[in-house]
Amino acid sequence: MCLVKASTSPIACNRSRMGRIGLICLLISAHLGCASYDRDTMGGKTWQGAPAPSAAEDRVIATSLLPEQAAGRETRPDSSPRGHLEALSLRELEMLARQHNPTLVQAEAQVKSEHAKALQAGLYPNPIMGYVGEQIGVKGTVGEFQGGFIRQEIVTAGKLRLSREKFQARASAAEFLAVAQMYRVMNAVRMQFYRTLGAVRRLEIQKELLKTAEDTRVTVQEMFNVGQANQADLHQVRVLHQEQVLEVQQAENDLHMEQETLRATIGLPQPLGKVTGELEGPLSLFIWEEVLEQLLTESPELAAAHANLKADEIMVQREKVEPIPNLFLEGSAGRNFDARETVYGVRAFIEVPLFDWNQGTLRQAQADLRRQRNEVRRTELRLRQSLSDWFRRFRTAMQNVKEYQAVILPQSKQRYIARLKSYQADREAWPDVLEAQRDFFRRRLNYINRLVAWREAQVAIEGFLLVGGGLEPPVNVVPPGHIDAVPKPR
Repeated sequence: MCLVKASTSPIACNRSRMGRIGLICLLISAHLGCASYDRDTMGGKTWQGAPAPSAAEDRVIATSLLPEQAAGRETRPDSSPRGHLEALSLRELEMLARQHNPTLVQAEAQVKSEHAKALQAGLYPNPIMGYVGEQIGVKGTVGEFQGGFIRQEIVTAGKLRLSREKFQARASAAEFLAVAQMYRVMNAVRMQFYRTLGAVRRLEIQKELLKTAEDTRVTVQEMFNVGQANQADLHQVRVLHQEQVLEVQQAENDLHMEQETLRATIGLPQPLGKVTGELEGPLSLFIWEEVLEQLLTESPELAAAHANLKADEIMVQREKVEPIPNLFLEGSAGRNFDARETVYGVRAFIEVPLFDWNQGTLRQAQADLRRQRNEVRRTELRLRQSLSDWFRRFRTAMQNVKEYQAVILPQSKQRYIARLKSYQADREAWPDVLEAQRDFFRRRLNYINRLVAWREAQVAIEGFLLVGGGLEPPVNVVPPGHIDAVPKPR
């Protein structure tokens, strides 16, 4: 391959170049759609006995596929014997996350906890039973009275019903938050899935660039050996090759870390193998008004805020009736040894709310209600604000993807082909061809980054903006300031 026009042995150099370009253009015809070229016939000239191209040079163009061509390549299941899972689709990864992610178990436990509070808050007080012995030992007797009693607290004003309804509303909020946690985990899995696919594609491109760098290094070394390149050219090509080696290593590290992050998000105990799927997809545009309406109507976070508001409204009612005294009834029966008769007794008493009529707790409940009303409003505004940010990201990324698919990548490819044809016609130096190739590969890397950004924004919008690492604990149902400092929940 002739990188510099030689002043010596021009025929040998030209024959070598034309033999290689014949195969290169044949590969272009098969993969990139350039004009058809015969291996041995170039520009009307027939070349016999041209040196065969090296295997490395055969790959210069063969690996340069456009996204739609690369997307069609089949991903093989991982056959690694080290206990890795086989290649997994997004649906399979989501199923694994439902089984292994610990935050989903926490969310389920929180729902059960709130239902248990509702059960406990509505239970009737237990009766008190006891023994009574009076004036025991008087004149050596067993006493004047021996017997037992039973005492029961009668809860008034529907307090138990209100307490249970309040915690049932809290349980509803916990259920909505469990749904939100499921979305949060699934969104994290989907985003990480697309990031991993992007890392796979970037590694493939970096390896293709490394192959080209190896081709260039070998060619310049051969040219240096025959006096067609100088020492500076040799040093430069070695530096470029080593820099590309580092790029491949970084891409490998990035892919490994993306896989480990995906594994941690799912909660898998064993290493994660390959993932199979597509970054490309239908570029359908979201409509702002429709997305916003759906978000404010169906968001689990907003539904949980409304459920907590209902709970706080019930809490105010409950604290208003708290000063109404409960009735305590007591019945007793026993033997009056003085009268030698069985006797009975009845007592009833109440606690008079003279000093403590729950005024402080009622004010706290009313303050919590005001806070929760504004929490609902704050949640609506936060969702709207977050949606605007994700919507902007989505539209920008989708516009970028469309332009890359329609104009940028095809034009970059055509520039690459044009440079290669000019080189074949002896009008262009090979470094110019390599520059065009590197530019094409760089734009492919940019295209993958924009695809990942588009997928992330799509997942966020479709998943009610519930994004995060997938391992954050579920949101606590009980907001700050809630009344929990009582022996029995109410």
